[in-house]
Amino acid sequence: MKFFIDTASLDEIRAAAELGVLDGVTTNPSLIAKIVRDPSNFTYSDFKEHIAKICDIVDGPVSAEVTTLKAEEMIAQGEDLAAIHENVVVKCPLTVDGLKAIRHFSQQGIRTNATLVFSPNQALLAAKAGADYVSPFVGRLDDISTDGMGLVEQIVTMYDNYGYLTEVIVASVRHPQHVVEASMIGADIATIPYPVIRQLANHPLTDAGLKKFMEDAAVMKR
Repeated sequence: MKFFIDTASLDEIRAAAELGVLDGVTTNPSLIAKIVRDPSNFTYSDFKEHIAKICDIVDGPVSAEVTTLKAEEMIAQGEDLAAIHENVVVKCPLTVDGLKAIRHFSQQGIRTNATLVFSPNQALLAAKAGADYVSPFVGRLDDISTDGMGLVEQIVTMYDNYGYLTEVIVASVRHPQHVVEASMIGADIATIPYPVIRQLANHPLTDAGLKKFMEDAAVMKR
């Protein structure tokens, strides 16, 4: 399973890349907003420059989301974003207009990520439209007492049934167990916030064992 980091923070992306486990990056307008000190002065040109900086750090897919809801505007903006770097993946919402844009991009050889997916029907449409990636949001489904990982399992099964090449990105990951469950189901990718990536490496027994090892090593004769 591939690991993407779900953030727009350059510092977090660099830190995750240094671990040697990072395969790509996903961003969205909310993540961009978190790292902007003065949103009133943050322009679309600034946004494109920020995406370019991310591409300089990670040699892998970088999802950049469109910020409009009409198909023709998504297409214009998506083509502009795709021109930033060969690793840019245009992220489109799973709506009727989003599907139209995804189909256009597929025909033009521009990679896409169908985002805000919350049902197997949406995921099936994304694959048929030619999306390269589909992003079911498991955490947000869990928040409303719905089985987010159950949705991932449905999508993986459907795609396997019909040989769709669309890769499943488990998104809205909230904790390490989401990552474990995604890997057991057979999802292609998990896109993970940096704090959760760090949690994947932690275990209390590892900490206890290291403490004991260090104590014993300290009494050795030098």
